[in-house]
Amino acid sequence: MAENVKQFHCVWPYGLKGLVLTAAALFFFFFLVACAALLNWVDIPLIRGTAFGQATFTSPSSNIHGERIIYPLNCSDYVNSAQKCPDNYPSVFEPGESTSESCPDYFRWIHQDLKPWETSGITKEMIERGIPGADNRLVIVNGSVYLEKYRPSFQTRDLFTIWGILQLLRLYPGKIPDLDLLLFTGDTTVVMKRDYEGPNATSPPPVFHYCGDKGSLDIMFPDWTFWGWPEVNIRPWEQTLRAIKEGEERIKWEEREPYAYWRGNPSVAADRVDLLKCNRSDENEWNVRVYTQDWSKEIGQGFRNSKLEDQCTHSMTLMIKPVYYDFFSRSMMPMQHFWPIRNNNKCRDIKFAVEWGNNHTREAQVIGKEGSKYIEEILAMRNVYDYMFHLLNEYAKLLRFKPTIPPKAQRVCAKSMACSKSNKDLGKEFMVQSMVKSPSDKLPCTLPPPYEPEAIRASLEEKEKITKQVETWEAEYWEKLNKKQ
Repeated sequence: MAENVKQFHCVWPYGLKGLVLTAAALFFFFFLVACAALLNWVDIPLIRGTAFGQATFTSPSSNIHGERIIYPLNCSDYVNSAQKCPDNYPSVFEPGESTSESCPDYFRWIHQDLKPWETSGITKEMIERGIPGADNRLVIVNGSVYLEKYRPSFQTRDLFTIWGILQLLRLYPGKIPDLDLLLFTGDTTVVMKRDYEGPNATSPPPVFHYCGDKGSLDIMFPDWTFWGWPEVNIRPWEQTLRAIKEGEERIKWEEREPYAYWRGNPSVAADRVDLLKCNRSDENEWNVRVYTQDWSKEIGQGFRNSKLEDQCTHSMTLMIKPVYYDFFSRSMMPMQHFWPIRNNNKCRDIKFAVEWGNNHTREAQVIGKEGSKYIEEILAMRNVYDYMFHLLNEYAKLLRFKPTIPPKAQRVCAKSMACSKSNKDLGKEFMVQSMVKSPSDKLPCTLPPPYEPEAIRASLEEKEKITKQVETWEAEYWEKLNKKQ
């Protein structure tokens, strides 16, 4: 799997710091997004074998008061209007469909991520205390977005994250309340639980981020790659998904290569460097093929060897146990959506996983298809927007003050971002491709209730039980192999 595939992000995420690899035994189209192989900060080793595709998100029958609304993007108008954001966007949302379906299960984590402020609420003082750990402050007042930048983000992470929020406002006009939030775009978690424990502890500052871990309180938010990552030629999610689906149809599942596969830049994470030891050598055949990606060279060659849709020659998704998670990954289950790999036993675990998959092709294909379904359907762009919609609405309910525009904040809108002179080439192209062209023709999905503590405990125990079972199978495999030798 290429490192620039949406994976569990941590900052990634892709989400989960780790690696994903692919093995020909499992047909797993894994957008593990958020912090893993996608991002250069990810160190999750994922081994897998399918990728992503293409399309522009638009609502075919969107209308307000019976008339279809089309959002224009005329950059010449923006320049001629002294580069001012227009005020003529609709502020009323009246979809044609009155009913909505229930949101996917992972939406329940919204309640859990906001639980630290369930009793205290969120005050302006809490947000002010969180500024040192944030890159940006975003305020929405009367449907308009204002941005105050505290420090530069890596590449265009913040740019495309803000762009995504602007598209949400275009999809559901008038339905996002006034709010004030902090955004961190770096690689590691910033709000640590240990700093806010004890009898004299203060309430933690709320900071939105792409990934979290068991020791942090960062609020999970979809990462920038859903709208594009021009620096490594990752197109918006819908375009990427379509291209990958087309790519995976070029070779039959039964004809894919019987090895685990990973391609990426190993120098950015210890797990990746460790993974290199599993490559084929004169002494060992671990059933894995690892390739180092030189991004400087690849950029110069026009990304000729890093297109995700060209890498669907392997099929089993193996996920090295991640440290981090992102907004959708916590509801994924080992042996249902992926094959678990231990951090401290990579080579032996990978070899066994590939052997198992090649000898249990039907079972492997079932796992692969479930993983693909999760990514293609459960993580469809509509659900990404609905997750943002519910997260921001639930967050706004916790605010104990009326948001106001910070003195140093600048108003931003689709035109100010897409038509900016500094935004050219792929940046503008990806924005146009991912732009919401009309308001939605239906309501957001219905937010499910929070998990009960017992349910969370049971889920964690089930994941651990399944993982232990896989480890038992592997121990038996190596014992038999050693006896033969």
